[in-house]
Amino acid sequence: MTDREQYTPGPASGAEVRKDGEKWTLILVRELRHSPEKVWQALTDPAHLREWAPFDAGGSLGTVGTTVKLTTVGAPAPHVTETTVTRANAPNVLEYGWGGNDIRWELEAFGGGTRLTLWTNIDRRFISMGAAGWHICFDVLDRLLSGTPIGRIAGGEAMKFGGWQRLNAEYAKQFGVETPGWPPNAPKR
Repeated sequence: MTDREQYTPGPASGAEVRKDGEKWTLILVRELRHSPEKVWQALTDPAHLREWAPFDAGGSLGTVGTTVKLTTVGAPAPHVTETTVTRANAPNVLEYGWGGNDIRWELEAFGGGTRLTLWTNIDRRFISMGAAGWHICFDVLDRLLSGTPIGRIAGGEAMKFGGWQRLNAEYAKQFGVETPGWPPNAPKR
């Protein structure tokens, strides 16, 4: 059995939701065993992003003012968003847009590793789904940086992956939102 076949995401944790007017923001925090510099590279380098993120980047996200095309992974049809990096303070803060949403990454040295915080605004209907998806992406990122990659699990593939439905329901309960029932035939392992 491969590491990927053995992978099961842990319980929903490290997430909160904030509402500002009509805008909803999902905040996910994960403590990683890797230095902020190593995590920064994984957040900005296209080769690293292809291994764990829910999008491919057409260039580095590490420089303010850089315009990069981000292509959503696992969508029925490729969805390409052109973004401009609005903040890149290596290895602490990275900001850009993706699919009409703002993305902010904060990296803080913590206990020999990094406390990684993702802030992203998201449609309230999809907030638990987004949290479940990013949760799995963070797990994949952690394994990649540890030298035991299991391969990217994103988009529709993540929704069919064991544990995603459970995470979606756990985050929905935590956030006090209705559990989206999509995709209807996903396994509930």
